[in-house]
Amino acid sequence: MSAILGEVHIHALRESFKLAVNEGSWITVVSVVPPYTGDLDLVAVGNVLASIRKPCEDALSNAEKIAKAEGALIKTVCEEGDVHERILDLADAENCDRIVMGRRGLRRIERALVGSVTARVIGYGHKDVLVVPKSTAVGWQKILVATDGSKYSRAASEKAIDFAKSYGGELLAISVVDVPSEFYAEAQQVVDEMAQKAKESVAEIKKKAEAFNIKTSTFTGEGESYEVITGLAKKEKTDVIIMGSHGRTGLKRLLMGSVTEETIGHAPCPVLVVKA
Repeated sequence: MSAILGEVHIHALRESFKLAVNEGSWITVVSVVPPYTGDLDLVAVGNVLASIRKPCEDALSNAEKIAKAEGALIKTVCEEGDVHERILDLADAENCDRIVMGRRGLRRIERALVGSVTARVIGYGHKDVLVVPKSTAVGWQKILVATDGSKYSRAASEKAIDFAKSYGGELLAISVVDVPSEFYAEAQQVVDEMAQKAKESVAEIKKKAEAFNIKTSTFTGEGESYEVITGLAKKEKTDVIIMGSHGRTGLKRLLMGSVTEETIGHAPCPVLVVKA
């Protein structure tokens, strides 16, 4: 069961149909309009409210037409209020497994996510979020999972293994040593220890995955984490990147440029953010 933001690309909606069919689930499609803050005593308030709701109703009507044409079953909901709050509340009320959202294009994180609904849904919610960039397809044949050895990464790796098992896909596990350049001169031992931890983290994933006969490759790298991760995704032409998110981060911390959000902003494929 998935929920999708009503204002995102129709492309993300179409891609969510694949998940619904493959997993035997259904989709709740939501569109949110801002709350009316004017004078409720006005005679024309009825027309004002109808005007505010019209874009929402039009978007949902379009979604229903697309779903009917593709043989998908959906439930549509028009909500009123703060967009990310209404999406998260509905996802909880409907007991959704994940939230599917779109991304307009390949832009820097500062332009793509700061202040956006997507950032708030990821930062404040506890549901997995699948972000689908424009012109990309959701697939599970070649899965890239990023790990830093944390409990959040372990949750992501477990989800990656589950998808690989279900869809017969292969796994690519990557861990990145991301430290300032001065560390190499002043604290080489620390860098070496981090590199060893990175190797152990991907080796652990490989061991778990191969116990299920999942073909698994491991990679480690040094540099900006999101650049190394998205660079590998482009090189290997992966279908999806799976990453963990450090719980309810709070918006201030979220918008400071975490690896997860930067990866979403630059990824050449869909990104599944797994919430531990």
